[in-house]
Amino acid sequence: MLVRYMLIAGCALALASCAQVKELTSGGKSESSSTEATTAPQTTASGSGNVQTVKSIDGSFDGEIIGGNPKPGSKFSKVKIGMRMSQVEKLIGEPDDSDSHMTGKSFIPFYFGGDTHRIEQFYKGEGILTFSPSHFAGSPDVLVAITVDPTEQGFAH
Repeated sequence: MLVRYMLIAGCALALASCAQVKELTSGGKSESSSTEATTAPQTTASGSGNVQTVKSIDGSFDGEIIGGNPKPGSKFSKVKIGMRMSQVEKLIGEPDDSDSHMTGKSFIPFYFGGDTHRIEQFYKGEGILTFSPSHFAGSPDVLVAITVDPTEQGFAH
């Protein structure tokens, strides 16, 4: 009888941990909310200015535009969420500086999704572009966030 209760408790614990991993890998979104299409960018207030959530150019994920829309005619007005890093650099030129860091998803055992690291490119007078891989197997880094900041100095910080 005790073995049966221990088996049931073990199964319950395993199911709970699977649900936590699923929540971590989906960014805390449920399946139904991640498949919903948004027709307009969602804007929320944050400490670094306003944040707009926008769909990537292929519609496969949501990215962010932080600090308001880029000025018309600026370098950042030419780039779109979901563009590859090589496309962006050919379009607007090399950044003044760049930096990279791992994300928490790198430490999830048996996680084979994307967003395991981020690359930030700093453009003086424009802001910061953030790139991340879409999946683990050597995929190209794609633009996931545009931070518009005309006071950007162009150095990694």
